[in-house]
Amino acid sequence: MSNQYTVFTLGDALITFNPSETGPLRYVPSFTRKVGGAELNFAIGCARLGLTIKWASRLGGDEFGRVIYNFARGEGVDLSHVEFVENYPTSLNFKEIREDGSGKTFYYRYQSPILTMEPDDIKEEMFEGVDLIHLTGVFLAIDPKNLEIVKRVLNIAAQKNIRISFDPNIRLKLWTLEQAKAAYMEILPAVDILLTGLDEIEMIVGDSADSALEKCAEDFHIEQMVIKDGGNGARVYQNGTWHKKEAFPVTPIDTVGAGDGFDAGYVYAALHGYSPEDALEFANGVGALVTTVSGDNEGLPYLEEVTALIRKEKVVER
Repeated sequence: MSNQYTVFTLGDALITFNPSETGPLRYVPSFTRKVGGAELNFAIGCARLGLTIKWASRLGGDEFGRVIYNFARGEGVDLSHVEFVENYPTSLNFKEIREDGSGKTFYYRYQSPILTMEPDDIKEEMFEGVDLIHLTGVFLAIDPKNLEIVKRVLNIAAQKNIRISFDPNIRLKLWTLEQAKAAYMEILPAVDILLTGLDEIEMIVGDSADSALEKCAEDFHIEQMVIKDGGNGARVYQNGTWHKKEAFPVTPIDTVGAGDGFDAGYVYAALHGYSPEDALEFANGVGALVTTVSGDNEGLPYLEEVTALIRKEKVVER
């Protein structure tokens, strides 16, 4: 069964306001309240696929914090390491969605509750039974202190021989590229599975040529370097060889959260020992299904939905 594997992640969560109409945000008259955040999206993706998922975070001691907590709990995410913090408002963001499904995000996360998390809050017992830890650059970007928190996680992971997956998830609205690269250089030597967009790895390495990507993987001893390229599919450099899978042909409605879904799908496949091609196909399927529904995580599929897509099964509704 899928839940024989346990995954751990940590990071901020937000209340996301989705626009009622497509187009520039200044012309949108109303919004629908949703729940989002890269690490929480990933956690929900894992839970829907049947993995056991632990999420560590801090939420505001307010109504929005309760919304996030109740939503995540309802999805089956383990919230044992989530705490409410008074006088730190739960983070918000507003999404702008264009006609082609692309968009922008406007963040309002000043004095985020996650700022109260300290390296000493990371305890060894949090990782009992954990098979893989997933980290992202979003958490690193929120506050310089978070690098020390991540280092604490990595030290414990090394002691317990827990695999690490990492998505750079570059957010240049939160920090500069130079700051991001400096932090990543400290993280990458500990990473087993790198899950990165093609544009992101080009910013990090300074080149998107295969030779440059291969050198990066080899220099940092990255076991699996996964390159996400949207509609062009995905590929992975593993054991000195590139493997590629095409994207599934879908009509995107909202691309936000697709990368987080892909990450959950790939982690699921990696834990279950899928071949490189099958892992890419499974992750592509999860990412594709996310784009067909508006919202950060509403489109994250259950295992049977991904399987049906891959097998090209038709679902009969009566």
